[in-house]
Amino acid sequence: MRLTDIETPALVLDAAKMRANIDRMNATARRLGVALRPHLKTGKSVEVARAMTEGWSGAVTVSTLKEADEFFAAGCRDILYAVGIASNKLAHAARLTQAGAQLTLILDSVAAAEAVAAFGRETGVRLPVLIEIDSDGHRAGVQPDDAATLDAIARALANGAELAGVMTHGGGSYNSTSADGIAAHAEMERAGAVRAAEHLRAAGHACPTVSVGSTPTALFARDLAGVTELRVGVYVFFDLVMAGLGVCAPEDIAVGVLTSVIGHQAERGQLIVDAGWMALSRDRGTQGQVLDQGYGLVRDAEGGSLDDLVVVAANQEHGIVARRDGGPLDVARFPVGTLLRVLPNHACATAAQHGAYRVVDGSDEITGTWPRFGGWS
Repeated sequence: MRLTDIETPALVLDAAKMRANIDRMNATARRLGVALRPHLKTGKSVEVARAMTEGWSGAVTVSTLKEADEFFAAGCRDILYAVGIASNKLAHAARLTQAGAQLTLILDSVAAAEAVAAFGRETGVRLPVLIEIDSDGHRAGVQPDDAATLDAIARALANGAELAGVMTHGGGSYNSTSADGIAAHAEMERAGAVRAAEHLRAAGHACPTVSVGSTPTALFARDLAGVTELRVGVYVFFDLVMAGLGVCAPEDIAVGVLTSVIGHQAERGQLIVDAGWMALSRDRGTQGQVLDQGYGLVRDAEGGSLDDLVVVAANQEHGIVARRDGGPLDVARFPVGTLLRVLPNHACATAAQHGAYRVVDGSDEITGTWPRFGGWS
């Protein structure tokens, strides 16, 4: 089968580009001297996970317990659930642990630590926990130098759970405007996690794991002294947000949505395609960057560059394609039935709209169909 043989819209994965992206991150982790714990939330696919973990210990990161279930069933044993734990998920976590998974949780409060410890006392299942550190003011976590809170969490965990270390996510790097800015965020991320670990150790608590990670900070980090592992995910596909940060080029993006031209608005210089926000997602992550990519950058069916076309508007099942600058477009160059490929703003969000990848390998020939899953429990 070839791309011309399938119905649109469809999610296309270029395996050659994916492998190149994986090779780049693998080399980065080895250069920095840290273990790699890939984040599997972007792909949500067993085949993608196998490619990301090849050559490493098999330790992975997930963002849902559904992912933990799926990847445990596929052979992953060492799994970090990297979202603050809610009490209503503890029984699910315990089932995974009792089935043989080495499942680690994260939290950032004494209240959450007390809940996990109480569950452990009641059930006899002592769950390992990383304390989440807020290294850059991006989202959740304990301040790196809040030694009192770190100590209190560790003490609460001791009676029914297990403190395994600390983790942080340098999400603030997504707002950087230069390579130096991303590198500064990488150092902020590293230093914050390491300081938090040192506070815990000074208080007499073991802290074997110091886990950091975001794709931009990983690729621009100059030193990861004191860090034990790197958690990264979107690098496997990359996307337009990453391209806007200078982390990759659009040509490195491994996924895109294949779509068909279904109509024209010639007087407006617009094409109508059959990929709306249900196929592309509503993510407008490039809106705040220097180059706004609309709902996605438009390429030809094989991913080759076109004139500066973007999806300028999206309804549920219709996308509107036009020149970025609003200038005239000769719609006759794109007859009804023309296939186009839309590169995503946010690979995780766009892929989440689809149930499978149509896999190609640098051409228009489909070499396989890889299922992907969604949901939370």
